[in-house]
Amino acid sequence: MAIPEWLARDPAVVHVDHRAAVAGQQAPWPRWLPSRCVESIRSGGIERPWLHQVRVAELVHDHRHVAVCTPTASGKTLGYLMPIMAATLGAIQPCATLGATQPGANRRASAPSRQRQLSARAALGLSARPTALYLAPTKALAHDQQRVARSLGPAGWQVSALDGDSDPAERRLAREQASFVLTNPDMLHHSILPHHARWSRLLGSLGVVVVDEAHRYRGVFGAQVACVLRRLRRLCALYGADPVFVISSATASEAGASGAALIGEDGAVAVVDEDTSPHPARDVVLWRPQTETGTESARLMARLVDAGCQTIAFVASRAGSEVMAVRARELLHSASAIRSYRSGYLAQDRRMIEQDLQNGSVRGVCATNALELGVDITGMDAVLICGFPGTLAAMWQQAGRAGRGDHDALVVIFQRDDPLDAYLFDHPDLIFRAPVEKTVLFPHNPHVLGPQLAAAAQESPLASQDSRWFGPSMAGLCDGLCAAGLLRRRPTGWFWPRPERAVDAIDLRGTGGKPLDIVEDGPGTVIGQVSLEDADRTVFPGAVYLHQGEHYLVDEMLPDQRQALVHRERPGYVTQPRTLTQAHLMREDAHQAFGCTRMSVGDIELSTQVIGYLRRDEWSGQVWDENPLDLPVHTMVTKGVWWTVPHQLARRLEMTAVDLGNAAHAVEHTAIGLLPAFAPCDRWDIGGVSMVVHPDTGACTVIVHDGQPGGSGFARRGFEVADRWMGATLDRLTNCSCANGCPACIVSPKCGNANQHLDKDAGRTLLAAVLGRN
Repeated sequence: MAIPEWLARDPAVVHVDHRAAVAGQQAPWPRWLPSRCVESIRSGGIERPWLHQVRVAELVHDHRHVAVCTPTASGKTLGYLMPIMAATLGAIQPCATLGATQPGANRRASAPSRQRQLSARAALGLSARPTALYLAPTKALAHDQQRVARSLGPAGWQVSALDGDSDPAERRLAREQASFVLTNPDMLHHSILPHHARWSRLLGSLGVVVVDEAHRYRGVFGAQVACVLRRLRRLCALYGADPVFVISSATASEAGASGAALIGEDGAVAVVDEDTSPHPARDVVLWRPQTETGTESARLMARLVDAGCQTIAFVASRAGSEVMAVRARELLHSASAIRSYRSGYLAQDRRMIEQDLQNGSVRGVCATNALELGVDITGMDAVLICGFPGTLAAMWQQAGRAGRGDHDALVVIFQRDDPLDAYLFDHPDLIFRAPVEKTVLFPHNPHVLGPQLAAAAQESPLASQDSRWFGPSMAGLCDGLCAAGLLRRRPTGWFWPRPERAVDAIDLRGTGGKPLDIVEDGPGTVIGQVSLEDADRTVFPGAVYLHQGEHYLVDEMLPDQRQALVHRERPGYVTQPRTLTQAHLMREDAHQAFGCTRMSVGDIELSTQVIGYLRRDEWSGQVWDENPLDLPVHTMVTKGVWWTVPHQLARRLEMTAVDLGNAAHAVEHTAIGLLPAFAPCDRWDIGGVSMVVHPDTGACTVIVHDGQPGGSGFARRGFEVADRWMGATLDRLTNCSCANGCPACIVSPKCGNANQHLDKDAGRTLLAAVLGRN
């Protein structure tokens, strides 16, 4: 077993799940794979492929869309590299083979239609040699896959990575010569599609598109990427190409349906989900801390690193990763290096840490989920997951960083003071025996699709037949864009009439455009970045900002200049913003019976403002004082789910207005904490509001809402599973062992009211009465 005896005996260990080592099942090389490709792959250290790799390769070669969802380190890359090599290294024959007509579902093109595509490319003066495109959610993963492709591909194979850091020569190589281009959805959206004429060689010969780490494309980000992929497919069709898609993820549920929704297919795509690769033994330990979670996880990391184990700890927040790295270094007895890693670091700093992990000079790293994805950091001995990361998909993705090759895997999951963590640790089968969550994806969200249609119209005027790509709501949305002056209707379709670029108004990741640079006053060094969306809560004047273990105080936040000015200082406290949120119920989409009341889902308008911050002792968390701030109010329209307390029920419970408000607030917090057990989100993707008398309902109202404009689908999912969701909420309020409320039930790390006005017992009484279980 991978678990050390000293760790197994620790009283904090509440459960150990052991998976025995398994042998692999190999298969012959595909007959259509050129011999020089086989030789180059073998020279890269792979003597024969695994059976599931060949299954993926055969489906792609047969021009069928496929979702591959085998675990981390199962070799998904080789599965799609084999047909990509065969096509892009050949001449016209592999391209014709990809489009050949054979029996099977989801065939993408008949022989005559493929011939018409070849003729169209020839008429446009485009090369008949196929190209391929790889999309990853992060730059680091695309560069890592470029390294793998070059190590396995034959000499002379033109492979190129393309992102915002690429210099002009690298961009020209990708545009004019590369057969296989690796990039990210942002680059596709901002640079390739708007300038498609310059990229006609790539788009007009595109044979295969790989969408990697597909489980990350959910919510609003997933809807945006789904629209970008539809724009890509539309332009490829205009240039005579019809690429086959490979949707790759180590963690997926109903992968055929979710993959089809992502790329815009009506029927489910083919699925390969049986892993035939060998795996070492793995022990997953559930650890319930006896003291503070951060302290115990730092102690365990230091002990593992001292014992010679290379260890990654995943921490939920940027600040948490910095603090844990500082604490772990202070506890080390050896000279081993422990670093922090998170988004907001400059590109050169991130890549240096990645290289140091790969070469072993860094023995421990405390990271946010920025290191969750498939950057090939081999030989990791242990993974520490400091709190359930919101979804089973993310948890297994993080756990997969340990145990590659023949190294046994040790994974320790720490319970945070959080309702979801406490609920799952009390029910381990929900972790180890449950399937990963179904992806929540709503590509037809009008707040997303409308601007994307404007971008598509600028790329090439939209016509009615483009509903094949954008769905039946396209025409109505286009007419609405015409009324707003963003499109112009002509007899042949809809046109973009404006001088600016439509894509510049679309932020795929919902981060508010260009980030703020965090600048150290004096030397003027940019030490990091933060999105405009997060700036009010992160770098407000007076905030403590942590970066690579150093403490900084924020002197000024200058959003118009996209800067925050800081100076180095460790004041002995940390800061916590306080926010004020109001919700206006705009429109009900649907409602249903909910106990003695009813639950609704629909549009809400949120107004939020950071109104001050608390200073808390750096070590004890004790509140020192509260300081006011005067920052702007931000509004957005999103989706929410809400329910009211009938007046007669409130009277029967004999609760005062104060008691009722405290009860509703407690239920809201616990419900937000548990929704990630039923929808693929974490508590930072959603929010909530509760009021004793809401002006739109005239009654006590509890609201849980999506955190993105237009909605993410998570509130709607809560509405669909309301009975199970609220049953789990009541269970947590009833069975939490605390006396008056704690972070494992009603205390929330993101409460804008600093967790005031909460009553656990009243919350339990109220929800039980609503559900008829008292």
